[in-house]
Amino acid sequence: MSHANARLNVFGRRTLVERVLGGHRPGEVAKQLNVSRTTVYKWVRRFRAEGWDGLADRSSRPHHSPRQLSEEVVARIVRARLSEQVGARELSTLVGVPASTIGAVLRREQLPHLSHVDRLTGELVRGRRHSELRYEHRLPGDLLHVDVKKLGKIPPGGGWRVHGRSEQVRGRGLGWDFVHVAVDDHSRLAYAEVLPNERAGTCAAFLHRAWLWFRARGITIRRVLTDNAKSYRTARDWIAVCQALQIKRRFIKPGCPWTNGKAERFNRTLQNRWAYRTAWTSNDHRTAALADFLIFYNTVRGHDSLGGATPISRLAA
Repeated sequence: MSHANARLNVFGRRTLVERVLGGHRPGEVAKQLNVSRTTVYKWVRRFRAEGWDGLADRSSRPHHSPRQLSEEVVARIVRARLSEQVGARELSTLVGVPASTIGAVLRREQLPHLSHVDRLTGELVRGRRHSELRYEHRLPGDLLHVDVKKLGKIPPGGGWRVHGRSEQVRGRGLGWDFVHVAVDDHSRLAYAEVLPNERAGTCAAFLHRAWLWFRARGITIRRVLTDNAKSYRTARDWIAVCQALQIKRRFIKPGCPWTNGKAERFNRTLQNRWAYRTAWTSNDHRTAALADFLIFYNTVRGHDSLGGATPISRLAA
């Protein structure tokens, strides 16, 4: 294959061969074309062995690559990506291949980015991009991101993901689960509960339990960041709990949900790796699996924002 500094292209090689065949000495042709005699002999030898086709560009790929991944390993990476719908770091743990190598395989196989794929069905969806403020507080507990994620309840026997989008499944109207989440800004350690509503008393009680949970892990919450819902902004119960626990209240800029970006990002992982991870057959089945997801998220799953470390390891740093 020709490169940027190559002395000869295909036309130059043909000229070289024609001059040698016409009676010119190889040394003279080398001077005329500003190449070495070794190069002249190489192209003449290739012409005599393969004809004019032998002067065409060839791939610079080596004939033997002892460290190249086998087709079996590549197939295993692709199967794991399609079945698990996770990133290169998690695939590295599953397959036993470095994340950088897995990334190269995914690009070479032209697999779509995870943001463009429905994690359960594998179907392509339109990717979304939004601005997210990049910051990190210095110590665990400096800021706790709190948010609520609404999830439709699953009917007994499963919903549309089990039975398809029929009118019978679509019209059951069982209501919502409210997943209250709390994420430590520095470590990304996360706590979550499925609760029946997002009223002020429920939110305040959740904050108290979250404070105890983080406290048991050596983290003292000093500030809490929420959106501007009345349950957080003006509710007496929320204000009373914050005052009792000596937590300073902070609020996102109106109309800018990405200000609470770490909670928003956790919510996305929570949906992909728990809520919509499989076709649940009941609401209780999904709710019971939340505890295992939190253990996985906090102690097993590597985070790109933490350089591949787990949230729990951040506490020992």
